[in-house]
Amino acid sequence: MKLIKIGIDDAEKLWKMQIEAFYDLYEKYQDAETSPATEKIDKIIMRLNQSFTYYYFIEANGIIVGAVRVVDRQEEGMAKRISPVFIMKEYRNKGYAQKAIQLVEEIHGSSNWELNTILQEKGNCYLYEKMGYHQTGKTETINNKLTLVFYRK
Repeated sequence: MKLIKIGIDDAEKLWKMQIEAFYDLYEKYQDAETSPATEKIDKIIMRLNQSFTYYYFIEANGIIVGAVRVVDRQEEGMAKRISPVFIMKEYRNKGYAQKAIQLVEEIHGSSNWELNTILQEKGNCYLYEKMGYHQTGKTETINNKLTLVFYRK
């Protein structure tokens, strides 16, 4: 498995994958304000143009199975952020997200990370905790179905 840096030319492909990957969670939680499934392509393009944002396709066996975004301002004391990481539905539960996180930590450094996820998605919480992330105690209620939980490593 490997990560492939995404350039502006792949913005539409990334955007379509993101919508598809997050659609089921959007349907479940109806979080129109915060769901990556409802983001406009302009937001992806804006992020791709940020000097501190790194998007990578996650490739396994020659197939793009997902993507991950890393925010790394490369400033002393400033936490790096994973937001979002996703695996396409048909490739989930094969260890790809775990391996992708390991690879971004190899590229960007193994300490001083933060992320958030849906508290109600126990599998996501388990993955991050298994990877050494710890809940900060901060949560944010988005609606009566969804609460974000914040992690640090």
